[in-house]
Amino acid sequence: MTTTTYIASLAGVGPVDVTVDERGEGQPFLLLHGGGGPPTVSSFAELFATTHPARVISPIHPGFGATSRPEALKTVPQLADLYVALLELLELKDVTVVGNSIGGWIAAEIGVIESPRVSGIVIIDGTGIEVPDHPVADFFSLTLDQVFQLSYYNPEPFRFDPTSLPPAAQAIAAGNRAALAVYAGTAMTDHTLKERLSTMETPALLLWGDSDQIVDPDYGRTYAATIPRSRFQLLKDTGHMPQIETPDQVLKAIWECADTDFSTIPADG
Repeated sequence: MTTTTYIASLAGVGPVDVTVDERGEGQPFLLLHGGGGPPTVSSFAELFATTHPARVISPIHPGFGATSRPEALKTVPQLADLYVALLELLELKDVTVVGNSIGGWIAAEIGVIESPRVSGIVIIDGTGIEVPDHPVADFFSLTLDQVFQLSYYNPEPFRFDPTSLPPAAQAIAAGNRAALAVYAGTAMTDHTLKERLSTMETPALLLWGDSDQIVDPDYGRTYAATIPRSRFQLLKDTGHMPQIETPDQVLKAIWECADTDFSTIPADG
C-alpha cells in the first residue's frame, strides 16, 4: 500500500488536500468509506487488491482520519466533485466507484455528474435519499452499542468499549463524527437527491445487507427503483457494512458486475 496526498482544485473551495491509499494494479476502483472513517473499508481494500487484478484507490474524506477540511467544503455533492477532480488528476478511465453508507451517497452523486471517466457505481447500503416510512436511523442519537446492534447481522465480534481506545484514537473518532455531521447533517439525507437520480444514465449496482437496520432493505429497493439503470441485490446474513461482515459476498458481486462493464444492467433495471 502507498499513501499519497494529492491536491485537487474545487470550485468555490480552492485547493484541497486529499489523502489517498492505493493498493494493487489493474482495473481501477474508487472505494469510498462510510461515517466510521477509513477503517470501514481498509481491510476490504486489501482483500480486493490482493485477490483480483484491481487498483483500489481509497481516499479519506477531508476531515476524517485526522485530516484537514477546508471550511468551505461541507456537502456531499462537493465531495463528489472533489473525487471526480481526483480522477481527472490521476488520468483514470473506466473507473468503478464503490461506496458504503455515506460513501454510497457520494457514489450516487458521482453517478449524477456523469463523468466520462466513470463506467459504473456500486452503492453498498447507502444513505442520501428520503424514503417515507423507512427513515435512516438517527445515528447521532444512538449509543455505540446501539450502532453495533443496528449495523450487523451478528454484532458480537465487532463490539468494543470506546473508552478503552487510546486518547488519539478517541480524538479521531470524535473528528469523524463531527465531519459526518457537517457533510450529511443529522438526517443523512438530501431531499433533492431522488429527483436528480431519476435522470442519471450511469449504471448502478445496489448491494444491501438483509439485516441492515440503519437503512433497511426496503430503503435500498426504493433507492434502486429511483435510478433508471440499476440492479438491486440482497446480501444474506449481513448488515450495514457487509464489506466488513461478509466481504467475500461483496467482492464477488462487485467483480462480476464490473467485469462485464455493467452491461448486464439494462435500462429498465
